[in-house]
Amino acid sequence: MNRWFGSLPAPEICTRLTETSILCLPIGSYEQHGPHLPLHTDTVIAEQFTNRLIDRYGDQYDLWALPVLPYGLSLEHAWSPGTISLRIGALTTLLDTIVGELVRATPARRLLIVNGHGGNRSILDAVGYELRATHQVRVCTVHPSSLSAVRVTSALPEIHAGMKETSMMLALAPHAVYLDRLPETFTVNLAHGDEIQRLILDRGATWSWNSGDARIATFGITGGDPRLASADLGEDIITSALDASDQILQQL
Repeated sequence: MNRWFGSLPAPEICTRLTETSILCLPIGSYEQHGPHLPLHTDTVIAEQFTNRLIDRYGDQYDLWALPVLPYGLSLEHAWSPGTISLRIGALTTLLDTIVGELVRATPARRLLIVNGHGGNRSILDAVGYELRATHQVRVCTVHPSSLSAVRVTSALPEIHAGMKETSMMLALAPHAVYLDRLPETFTVNLAHGDEIQRLILDRGATWSWNSGDARIATFGITGGDPRLASADLGEDIITSALDASDQILQQL
């Protein structure tokens, strides 16, 4: 069954969708991902994971794919050419408007946000409360990379454009991965580990870090060596996240 929301003729909205139908909204970003990955990496991951989610669970949980939102909050990458970032107010208003329109135009009252960009996470956590209070919808946000139980053995924590994210792209969109474009001088700087922990991972303090900071990144990469990535690892990560989604969808 075709489960693209946009493919439905208008008269079928109220016959094919019900209050318990789950609308799946992928959200990504347009931002630098080093020399080897495209700007829309997070958007690809969000959209392709949504497609796989619907292929696997669509009939079981009555899932419907909404169009992907390609932009997110990416100011940590604003130093780089090509990065396009929304502001918090713009993203909040956009989500409120979209969900309000879905409530007005459909009987569905379940929303699954599939987030492909770590920088969106905090605002999506907060906005979920407002969407539920304002529009009386049940909302859950999933983060495929974090949802996976696969733990990547990497020289540095996998924050951005490293071994883990490159592996996911090799599985989902291998034609868009250009490992040969990494400079010959690229090396993983193990000295970045302490600063990554302090500026990004420390739960006791929040810093406005950016991926152009030479203390935590090399060529915009904050993580392990992308050249060690593999499509097999990417598939394992994605499959694990899909497995974990069953219980989430059941609860939603």
